[in-house]
Amino acid sequence: MKIKLLLLSGLFSVSAFAQEAGDKYIESDVIPLAGKKGFSFETRAGDFVFKPFVLVQTSAKVNYYDDEGLELSDQDNIANSGFEIGNALLGFAGKAFGKLTFNMTLNAAQSGDALLQQAWFDLNLKDELRFRFGKFKTPYNQAYLVTLGETLFPALPVSLTAPVNIPYSLNSVNPNVATGFDLGVQVHGLLARKWEYRVGVFNGTGIGVNGAKKTLSDDLGVPSLLYAGRIAYMPKGVMPTHQGSPEQLSDSKWLVALSTSYNVEANWQASNDFRAGVEFAYLYRRLYLAAEAYYLNVKFTKRQQIAQPYNFLGGYVQGGYFVSDKAQLAMRYDLYNRNSLKTDGFLNLPALGVNYFIAGYNLKLQAMYQYLGKWGHENQLARDNDDLGLAQHFAQVMLQFSF
Repeated sequence: MKIKLLLLSGLFSVSAFAQEAGDKYIESDVIPLAGKKGFSFETRAGDFVFKPFVLVQTSAKVNYYDDEGLELSDQDNIANSGFEIGNALLGFAGKAFGKLTFNMTLNAAQSGDALLQQAWFDLNLKDELRFRFGKFKTPYNQAYLVTLGETLFPALPVSLTAPVNIPYSLNSVNPNVATGFDLGVQVHGLLARKWEYRVGVFNGTGIGVNGAKKTLSDDLGVPSLLYAGRIAYMPKGVMPTHQGSPEQLSDSKWLVALSTSYNVEANWQASNDFRAGVEFAYLYRRLYLAAEAYYLNVKFTKRQQIAQPYNFLGGYVQGGYFVSDKAQLAMRYDLYNRNSLKTDGFLNLPALGVNYFIAGYNLKLQAMYQYLGKWGHENQLARDNDDLGLAQHFAQVMLQFSF
């Protein structure tokens, strides 16, 4: 084997494996790695490529909570603050025999089953037909499908990550909109270089469970799994998996996509959760824009003896612009109907950010500030309960290194 340098298409992407010519199908949207330059091992015949990678994200965070969410015995408004390592990824990716691509990633910042962030291989029959097996990102939410390390903000929208408020006790934590990483199988591909589809079946237990622990649904008579799908239209070719890169300041791409999923007997047989979303992303030279809207329906199983379902809405719009070849300014507005449509009121979370790319060292500096506001609530109790566990003021500075 010989070691050779591969020029990668983005600051933190691995499209060198798949985007060999223009709009060839990209699978790097689920590979959170690498820098502008890196090294790989390749056979002389070129039928096997193996690339190790590292990505470390270290942050300083400040969270300020309003008074109604505090315990009487602990009146500290500032909590969950200080320094953290959000991700410490060590893994490898590559291709084999012209038909297989693969990736395995460990996250040393996590524990338990979440230590294995992802592990999958793709059987690539052709661009139009591919099969993926293992642990990887479910086909839902554009905010999750972008490459880790290439996001506009260091923190995901709260409307995706914060659990919903339900006035009943479930057998596990309340669900949130995003589904993230999971174990399963997926068929996916690129049609006419404009239509990307992904259809998969997953355990529905998320990144924190690596075992097969599901049953048959008592209500529906089908396996209690997560069934998910997404279709995206990209008229100008494959949309890059970053949210703005200093290496691609002349691109012109956009997409619209629809996604849905149904988690049968989610939350340990307590409910059937239906999700649906619509998304838009636009990249033109130095400008990046994105918007998503999503819907979550939580319908309890018969054994719960709760007839009424609960419906939740959320969404965000965000944009970034490179004011120089290294500096990108960002804005986001996040909206969340966390108490369900049965209760008036929305959380709204405006945020500002700045990203600075330190060329030649594979470093990226990100900073953001986010404010949590509340409007439209019927009474003060609903207003106070809506943001429990969420910070009124949030600030983060993150430095990222990768190779």
